[in-house]
Amino acid sequence: MVVVFDVMDTLVVDPFHDALPAFFGLDFASFLAQKHPTNWMAFESARISEQAYLQQLFRDRRPVDGTALRAHLAAAYRWVDGMHELLVELHQAGVEVHAMSNYPVWYHLIEEELGLGRYLQWSMVSWDTGLRKPDPRAYRRGAARVGHPPGALLLIDDQPVNVEAARAEGWGGVVFEGAEPLREALAQHGVLSR
Repeated sequence: MVVVFDVMDTLVVDPFHDALPAFFGLDFASFLAQKHPTNWMAFESARISEQAYLQQLFRDRRPVDGTALRAHLAAAYRWVDGMHELLVELHQAGVEVHAMSNYPVWYHLIEEELGLGRYLQWSMVSWDTGLRKPDPRAYRRGAARVGHPPGALLLIDDQPVNVEAARAEGWGGVVFEGAEPLREALAQHGVLSR
């Protein structure tokens, strides 16, 4: 079985809730109230550039220092507890692993900081594919990109809606609830030995 990981809050702690608002001196609720309501999704799927995203990050179009923001986010990326070790274990077991992430071009910052590419292929990132989970086309195109039938793919994602959508397309799916429950689920799927 081929394992396909979501990245944010599955492998890597998402800075969206804490580090991103903190950069602007805001708490999460204030950040949500002030940010543009839809441009993040457009940025994730490369419908707008990074420059356009930063220019309209806030409703009031206040200026944003993109260089400083990228550096701040890069410093905030860190592994979800236990997931680095689990990826190492999968790699040592010879399991084929891919990433399927709703994330913009900043996934390159994650790679530079944490080196996920040692253990997986960044095969299905919305910035590159133009498709976000749970769009059914994201799963169809993803299966085609990695060259495996849907039944050979197992999505690990912290968002149940994404797992349900994967299952609807014939994939296997596990809702991520932590490294140890995932290790048990991977053993049940025959990916890792008990």
